[in-house]
Amino acid sequence: MQPFRFIRSSGPMLVLLLLLPLLAACAGDNNNPQASGPTAVPTAAVVGTPNNQAAPTVAPGSTTAPTAPTAAPATPRPGPADTTFPLKTPYLEFGVVAHLYYTDRDRVMTLASNAGFDWVRQQIYWRDVEDPAKNLFVWDEVDAIVESVNKSGRKLLVNIVRTPAAYNPTGGLPSDPTTFGNFVEQMAKRYGNKIAAYEIWNEPNLAHETGGRITTDDVGTYVELLIEAYKRIKAVSPDAFVLAAASSSTGVTDANIALSDEDFYRAMYSYRDGIVKDYFDVQAVHPGGTLNPPDTLWPDNPGPGNGCPDPEQRCWQTHPTFYFRHVENVRKWMEEYGLGDRQIWLTEFGWATQNNSPGFEYGNAITMEMQAEYVAGAFQYAYDNYPWMGAMFLWNMNFAVTKAENNLDTLHEQASFGILNPDWSPRPSFLASQSLIAQLKQQQGR
Repeated sequence: MQPFRFIRSSGPMLVLLLLLPLLAACAGDNNNPQASGPTAVPTAAVVGTPNNQAAPTVAPGSTTAPTAPTAAPATPRPGPADTTFPLKTPYLEFGVVAHLYYTDRDRVMTLASNAGFDWVRQQIYWRDVEDPAKNLFVWDEVDAIVESVNKSGRKLLVNIVRTPAAYNPTGGLPSDPTTFGNFVEQMAKRYGNKIAAYEIWNEPNLAHETGGRITTDDVGTYVELLIEAYKRIKAVSPDAFVLAAASSSTGVTDANIALSDEDFYRAMYSYRDGIVKDYFDVQAVHPGGTLNPPDTLWPDNPGPGNGCPDPEQRCWQTHPTFYFRHVENVRKWMEEYGLGDRQIWLTEFGWATQNNSPGFEYGNAITMEMQAEYVAGAFQYAYDNYPWMGAMFLWNMNFAVTKAENNLDTLHEQASFGILNPDWSPRPSFLASQSLIAQLKQQQGR
């Protein structure tokens, strides 16, 4: 979540020096969900270009009466008679990213239900399920997760990442997409409609997510993977949503670090004359937030900035990738390539609070009450302004809990984004989400 919010900087060496400890931290296997205890999916830092320009503090959220979004009519597509392409949710739905490995998953799901979330997103490490050398699949924990989510009446979105070493020693994208296709086909056959949506990979514009380097030439590797996954999943579960992965919100293009999200999306949409248009239902997006309120956007309506390691400077302000509303730029790029018939789902969004993780210092300027205000403001802003938004997944439910359960650092940035305290008690952001979701669902008539 919130991985690598970079901007182009006039001081690239400074950016790289700031990133080195974080890249090293993400390079290990500490986030393996099949390891000895629950850990969180990897995140990394926002690196801003400080400046001394003052900026106004802008109150988040909209106070106007919300209007339920209306989806564009679906386009008929060959296949089962009750299936349309691209699939859409009928109204804005609400989800949360949870960590359901090796924890009291039924308790997590009870809380997700109490909060009013429709969906839960769980990341699945492919390499921890399949061992190609032994022709072995270990589904035990995934079985339990799928069962717990379905028992709660929530819908499950799985995000599949990390290639087995036999297919790619780096864990990045496999060179042969059929290996991934074989895996997702097995998942679809095993779980059927118990998995409602598949997000294919995570932030493939980041070098560490795709094998160590990333250029526009590598985008085609991802598109071929998405095509193969789409065909395999739809052949078994035609009503399952297939999501094109969200890029990390970043303005940096450096082969050793990332492609800017704009460079990645444009390369994906234009690869092989735009072939990807036939092979995904929904575009996933991970908008930034840093410490900027949800209704702000650079440059016309900048957020407050600051939160820098050096309080004399101002950071996380002067680029749109630091803002929740950057999703509007992604939407614009989609429409330029004729993809305006697709919904956007925010499969991760949120705001950090107090933490001790380098690169996330901005969270120390956000109180628990501000986090609650910003999260609720984001739900309300999307409801009021984005008729093309199909679902929003808040990052995250219970990572502070899993840190505490394993005697790990509960001031880590992953925990700071959570809406539960380490002792399972609700943070203000949980209560604010619960209240607003109930209100918006009432207005939607459900």
